[in-house]
Formats: sequence, structure tokens, C-alpha cells
Amino acid sequence: MKLVVQGREAYAYTGGKPFDPRLPCVVFIHGALHDHSVWTLLARWCAHHGFSVLAIDLPGHMKSAGPALETVEAMADWVLALLDAAGVQQAALVGHSMGSLVALEAAGRAPERASRLVMVGTAYPMKVSPALLELARSQPLAAIDLVTTLSYSSIAQKPGYPGPGAWVRGGGRALCRLVLAKQDNPMLYHQDFAACDAYRGALDAAAKVTARTTLILGRRDQMTPPKAAHDIGVALKAHIETVDAGHVLMAEAPDATLAALRRALA
Repeated sequence: MKLVVQGREAYAYTGGKPFDPRLPCVVFIHGALHDHSVWTLLARWCAHHGFSVLAIDLPGHMKSAGPALETVEAMADWVLALLDAAGVQQAALVGHSMGSLVALEAAGRAPERASRLVMVGTAYPMKVSPALLELARSQPLAAIDLVTTLSYSSIAQKPGYPGPGAWVRGGGRALCRLVLAKQDNPMLYHQDFAACDAYRGALDAAAKVTARTTLILGRRDQMTPPKAAHDIGVALKAHIETVDAGHVLMAEAPDATLAALRRALA
């Protein structure tokens, strides 16, 4: 589904069903150097079980026109503008990693528009080491390889999404490379990481959030370990779900992550 948001073309995957703004809406927000496809299983389940779905590509990522936005706050404003463009008054906001901060900031900026807040693989502050920031700036392909190594808890997963025989780790690496190449922006990984590292508004946003909040965390996550989400979880009075996976929970433990999301949306 294509929309015009802040004067530029934006893309949202609707889960295999025509978008219907009359249904309860779920907005999925991806993380750094990802796109809507990380949500395919969860988005399709929602679309086929009574929800409308907008699994977005953030500006400058895959199918949404650039330039990429450089702050979490700007991305949150863009998400709220996308809701306006889609004719949606209220939605559940589901974000992964960088996207979880965007979802939080949007829910804080417009509390009446967030029916639920679900933060997947999150942390606050979401600090990025100076070494990784520099690697993402100077050698983005090497940064992709390093982050891929850290983002999954095992080399191979049991048969699951997207199907038996799939190489989850290799697929994640390939997606990041594709997003980087698609936009012809060698600084995109650095920009996304810098936005996470610079964001300081989470506790202020949390104080304004009125939506029921769930954190879905990977028990073996090395990028955003569960202990790094403690303070924001307390501030949000959030329900905590833990999944036996690394940072990219949706790919590594798809069934458990979907089950946690279903409970969060119930």
C-alpha cells in the first residue's frame, strides 16, 4: 500500500489483506537497516484475524522515499502523519529495536492515538558503542556482519518461519545489505544507530503514555539485553514477556513472539 506522508511516497505492507481503516489497526515499525518484511508472519496473522495492518518502511528504507530521518523524534512525527494519511485515528504501535523507541515516542506525543504499545527487543538508553558507530560509518558492510553475529543466539533455528531449511542468520544479513543498496545511502546504518544512541526522551514519553504496554524481550539478546529494558519497563508499568531468542526475535523464535504479541493485543 502506498501513501503520501509529509509530501513523499511511503510504503506499508498490509498483511495480504486490503487495508480497512474501520478495523482495529496495528502499526509495525522496523529497526535499524530493516524494512517491513521483518514483520511478515506477525502482520499476516493480524491481517487475517480481525485487524488492519500497516507494516511500514520508514523514510529512506526500502520502498519509502528518502531522505532517511535522523532522529527518533522525527520518525515518531512521521508515523503519526502516516496514521493521518491512512485515515486511522487510533492504532496499536509495535516496534522492534530502533522502532520500539519510535513507537514509544509516538505514543508519548499522541497518547490518545495509541491503543497498545508493544516494544520488541528494546532498551533504554539504547547506547551504541563508539566503535560500532565508527564501523557503520566507515565500513557499513563489516558493521552488518558484526551486528548479524550478535543478533542471533544460534547458527541455525528449528523449522519455523519462513519455513524448513531457511537460514535465518543469512537472511538477516542479506536484508540489511539489500536495504543499504536499495537507497544508495552508505551512511544509512550509521544514521539509524546514531538516532538510537542520541535519543534521550524515553522517560518523558513514558510519563505521557496511557496505552497498555508490553515489552517482548529476547532472553539471549546481546544487542539489547533484557536488563537494559528494566528502567523503561518500570516507567511504563509494562508487562514483560521473554522469549528464548536473540535480538531479532521475530525471525529466530517466530511462534513464541507471535504468541506474546497476541497476548499484548488481546
